[in-house]
Amino acid sequence: MSIISMILVVIVAFLAGMESVLDQFEFHQPLVACTLIGLVTGNLEAGVILGGTLQMIALGWANIGAAVAPDAAFASVASAIILVQGGQGVAGVNTAIAVAIPLAVAGLFLTMVCRTLSIPVVHFMDAAAEKGNIRMLEMWHIIGVCIQGARVAIPSACLLVIPSDIVSGFLNSMPAWLTDGMTIGGGMVVAVGYAMVINMMATKEVWPFFALGFAIAAISELTLIALGVIGVSFALIYLTLSESGGSSSGGNTGDPLGDILNDY
Repeated sequence: MSIISMILVVIVAFLAGMESVLDQFEFHQPLVACTLIGLVTGNLEAGVILGGTLQMIALGWANIGAAVAPDAAFASVASAIILVQGGQGVAGVNTAIAVAIPLAVAGLFLTMVCRTLSIPVVHFMDAAAEKGNIRMLEMWHIIGVCIQGARVAIPSACLLVIPSDIVSGFLNSMPAWLTDGMTIGGGMVVAVGYAMVINMMATKEVWPFFALGFAIAAISELTLIALGVIGVSFALIYLTLSESGGSSSGGNTGDPLGDILNDY
């Protein structure tokens, strides 16, 4: 990997770390981070495949109360770097996915360290606010965000300096039972992520659409574009039913299909 590519990878890692708390441009999302790293290293196809797969896993990751979700930013960047350093291309995506889950859990430790370091930063910001020093307040705010960026950028830089033959040898030395087990575990995490999302979104009004989508997805002749068109059509149908249900003379319960059924 060239020096320019390594610098660009570190920049992407820094942006991903910052975005894990900013959520402004979504650089921390696996699909974005892995795609960008694949782009700057000349492994775009492998990066897109890895990012898309990890995105399915990360759908169910969310901070709930005091529970901190696995670090999607660090897992995405680190697994993409390992994929590139391994030199296996698309064939190494499954291995990269297998190591992404432990990396996400390990990233929790770095997240805790950064949040601990952010405590005095908040106190410095409070002191600056009491004095009315807006410039100092902004400076500490930028420092706090940069700490999050360094949380991902520094470990990523360390991974980049490891010779690619060492990374490739390590990946090739992993026994089949370990890689297969981690791949199966990653697939189960995808299912759990989907289940968590469905559990938050599911209502009796949208279950019919889910059942239709599940059945239609099994038709092998349909492309992803066709499935996307069908999904958008379902959404437009639901919105139309919502508007017609709200404007009907009957009682508006807030549930489009429920309002229509109440008319009968």
